[in-house]
Amino acid sequence: MHESEWLEQAIALASENAAAGGQPFGALVVQGDTVVATGVNRAIQDSDPTAHAELVAIRAACRKLGTRTLAGCLVVASCEPCLMCEAAAMVARVERVIYGATGQQAAAAGFDVSFLLEDLRRPASERRLRLVHLPSAQAAQPFDAWQVRMAETSR
Repeated sequence: MHESEWLEQAIALASENAAAGGQPFGALVVQGDTVVATGVNRAIQDSDPTAHAELVAIRAACRKLGTRTLAGCLVVASCEPCLMCEAAAMVARVERVIYGATGQQAAAAGFDVSFLLEDLRRPASERRLRLVHLPSAQAAQPFDAWQVRMAETSR
């Protein structure tokens, strides 16, 4: 398959999901020439605001491959990823994302998330979501435990 065929498949998934009552987004994770996993937006079906098509596909691909990183893979999405999905692809070490519709096209259909980027451009003290640091002497304990475990398993 070629990139344009993968994109057509992602768009078809999005259209089928919309026709079935879900939101109009679909995605694939591709490794080499193989579609490893697919996903559709399941936010409505699962009552989960994080169940975007890209995240559903990334989660499924990681489970199938038995890994938490997708180096060498690409995500093919029916629409330009939101910031959450873009960040997830980066954390998963996805090589690149190919998408069809733009964020502006999604916004015109009622899926406008431009407020996220606008908000993140503001100083932290002026953002909609307040992050409050509460210092704790125990806050580093989970990291200490992790480092001990990693040292023990590397022996």
